[in-house]
Amino acid sequence: MFDTTFAVGEVVDAQAFPEARKPELAKLQIDLGDETVQSAAQTGYNYDPEDLVGRQVLCATDLGTVNVAGYESEALTVGVPDEDGNPVLVGPDEAVPPGGELY
Repeated sequence: MFDTTFAVGEVVDAQAFPEARKPELAKLQIDLGDETVQSAAQTGYNYDPEDLVGRQVLCATDLGTVNVAGYESEALTVGVPDEDGNPVLVGPDEAVPPGGELY
């Protein structure tokens, strides 16, 4: 078993992040129900920032904060590789309340 908490959040803001060294990063603001967190996520291969707003995503929420090019990333937005190895976001099939934890 693992100690990491995974919760569903809704992207409330997304912006391109050209200052980062990793390609295709975006700055995300994610509503977890009781708080809003920031996440630097490598979404640009498969998503435009404006298309992420309103999308529900799965996040690891208790890994600590990481500084990415001056941006404090507080949650890890979870994805799986597509056929080219680029991240595809993981989220629920149906809308669920923000903050719901993975069983």
